[in-house]
Amino acid sequence: MKEMSHMDERGRPKMVDVSGKPESQRLAVAKGLVKMQAATFERINGGRGEKGDVLAVAQLAGIMAAKKTPQLIPLCHPIFIDEVKIDFSLDEKNSAVEITAAVKSTGRTGVEMEALTATAVTALTIYDMVKGIDRGVRIENIRLVKKSGGKSGDITLE
Repeated sequence: MKEMSHMDERGRPKMVDVSGKPESQRLAVAKGLVKMQAATFERINGGRGEKGDVLAVAQLAGIMAAKKTPQLIPLCHPIFIDEVKIDFSLDEKNSAVEITAAVKSTGRTGVEMEALTATAVTALTIYDMVKGIDRGVRIENIRLVKKSGGKSGDITLE
């Protein structure tokens, strides 16, 4: 089994040294799902949330979260982000919003944590903006679905 990269030989946390790695184009895509009542979904879909346009605010929160990842997750490298895209797929039948966050960078380390953080904060923002009208909102299945660049190359998980 491979050793944990963020632990030293004594089992203490360490930041991975990426100084010897070549720069490459990096991409990570993460997804997550927010499920809610049909009436709540209709209000989000129509841009009529109690606190404003829920998806627009959540999209901005996700972009900001990707940029703040090293301040939130210990041992993440501060990196230059080339692009963050937050997209939504609206599933009216299941009253669900699927979030897709894609993060691009040119650098020595991947952007998986930035994509996952963007997805999580986008979902949390949707939750926060509708919790007053729907206490049953559920955030589900936040996961990495694709990454490319670096030594490990392209990985597609779904």
